[in-house]
Amino acid sequence: MSHSIPEIGVEELYEGKEKFILLDTREKKEFQISKIKDAIWVGYDDFDLERVRGLDKNKPIVCYCSVGYRSEKIGEKLRKAGFKDVRNLFGSVFEWVNHGYPLVDQNGNSTDSLHAYSHSWGKHITNPKIRKVYK
Repeated sequence: MSHSIPEIGVEELYEGKEKFILLDTREKKEFQISKIKDAIWVGYDDFDLERVRGLDKNKPIVCYCSVGYRSEKIGEKLRKAGFKDVRNLFGSVFEWVNHGYPLVDQNGNSTDSLHAYSHSWGKHITNPKIRKVYK
């Protein structure tokens, strides 16, 4: 990561989550397992600015993925598209769950499942209460 997008810590996001638009930049199969509540899926490999067309470019946005690389790259695209306040969640969703913060499934129900991206990246999920999914 080049740290080209300002970062926000998981604690700061958790305390003030209602101030931000949350964008999930993981692949659809990852998002379908779980997400941070109220996050909007925008994807990565097939990201298209049309997915964010209706969002207020002046409202603070926080992007996240598994560890922060993909969300930084999408954050760069958003900045180039005119979004004024874009931040990258430091450590992303893995850091979020490692601090014990909640996830929801596609129906908005609490879940302990998280797509771990791959077995090599999954080792960064250190919260023993999290069930790592690889499908």
